[in-house]
Amino acid sequence: MKSMMRAAAAVLAAASAHAFAQGYPSKPVHAIISFTPGSSTDIVGRVVTQKLSEFWGQPVVAENRAGAGGSIGTVAVARAAPDGYTLLIDSSAHTITPWIYAHLPYDTLKDFTDIAPLAGQPNVLVVAPNSRYQSLKDLIDYAKANPGKVNFASAGVGSGTHFNLEELKLATGINVTHIPYKGTPEVVTNIMSGLVDCYWAPISAGMSFIQQGKLRALAVSGAKRSAELPNVPTAAEAGVPGFDFTLWFGLWGPKGMPTEVVNKINADVRRALESPDVKDRLSKLGNDTMIMTPAEFSRFIRKEMQDNERVVKAAGIKPQ
Repeated sequence: MKSMMRAAAAVLAAASAHAFAQGYPSKPVHAIISFTPGSSTDIVGRVVTQKLSEFWGQPVVAENRAGAGGSIGTVAVARAAPDGYTLLIDSSAHTITPWIYAHLPYDTLKDFTDIAPLAGQPNVLVVAPNSRYQSLKDLIDYAKANPGKVNFASAGVGSGTHFNLEELKLATGINVTHIPYKGTPEVVTNIMSGLVDCYWAPISAGMSFIQQGKLRALAVSGAKRSAELPNVPTAAEAGVPGFDFTLWFGLWGPKGMPTEVVNKINADVRRALESPDVKDRLSKLGNDTMIMTPAEFSRFIRKEMQDNERVVKAAGIKPQ
């Protein structure tokens, strides 16, 4: 009798979960974006959430909560109800901050539901139009001859742009002064005013400034040239053999989300990324869309964390 009751309860629970997923979302969804307005995480996240809102017939309300390499917005999602109505849009910083911050108020692998990746893009090394550096080689040569004198910005300690810098330092042996900000817009303003020298700008956030002549591009971080900046060499072409860094973005929820809801959101994200208008917008911003199941995304995240841990140790970065 007890076994029959347990089986009946399991059937009812499965039916209830299925019904919940079928009706999801029945109210606005809150999407917390872990970096500032105008950042690449913000730009890519809003392109995708706008399409999800169209699919769902419900607003997807985006809110920027920046700071601490994306961890301020991230902790808010970790503490939210796991009902699918509070989601996180973060960058590859999600897999970096665990090795940078000693006392994060969450566990990256245990406190979140991995839902879907969104897109990946290279960073582009930018300087002011009147900068002394005409190429990546110029910058490396100067940095080697003048240790600590090059001010190199990032979008925050633990951000993908910070990690891109650390990988460049490892690959070239340069010693530069790291200046962390909260996001790309603040960095761009200070590069143009001469307060910092250079920055690995996410291509989607830096593109318009390059096209307007407000920033000058020296190299892209990916293994191949960007179709949107075909005349800008890769870092490998510019003198750093084998260099390859991709900034990526993803979607998470709190741990314990119903599997049916996770699968529905994943399927709708995939549908959004494959829709011609979204694909075209992201492509023009230098992005390649990323399609994975939740399980594939989880495996990808674990590999990224392992790779990032190795870089942190090799770079001698001490958790803060």
